[in-house]
Amino acid sequence: MNTFEYTPENEIKFQEYVSRYPKIDSCMLPALWLVQEQIGWVSPEAMIYVAQKLGKTPIQVYEVATFYTMFNLKPIGKYHIELCKTVSCMLCGSRELKKHIKETIGIEAGQTSDDGLFTLTEVECLGACGGAPMFALNGEYHEKLTKEKVDELIKECRNDN
Repeated sequence: MNTFEYTPENEIKFQEYVSRYPKIDSCMLPALWLVQEQIGWVSPEAMIYVAQKLGKTPIQVYEVATFYTMFNLKPIGKYHIELCKTVSCMLCGSRELKKHIKETIGIEAGQTSDDGLFTLTEVECLGACGGAPMFALNGEYHEKLTKEKVDELIKECRNDN
């Protein structure tokens, strides 16, 4: 069985987080975020680890990890495209961009490309309605997207490898 453990650096960060909060329960999100930063997703083994660190049951950690869409519950590609699917982006062309991404990369929302480079996720509002349509690429916002801008970003990602 695979096990998970924070790196020494992340253990220091975790202990610092614990010192900030009057109740250790409040550290659940930062603890899970440290996991995701460390391995790119939140594995079942990591949920058990976090549960032990916080004195919770694994199901309590699972409930939180599955509630928040910011946590990846399976490995993702090197480049994570989070495409906004809510009203402003939809009205400004996100559906067409989703179709274009599918045609360009060959994946549907929720999938990772065969080469492991890209994962496409549809998400609720990212709070950039004035820049619709938009997506976050590895957390960096790209607004007022066109097919040409998407192609340019995908090309940059591919050239980085």
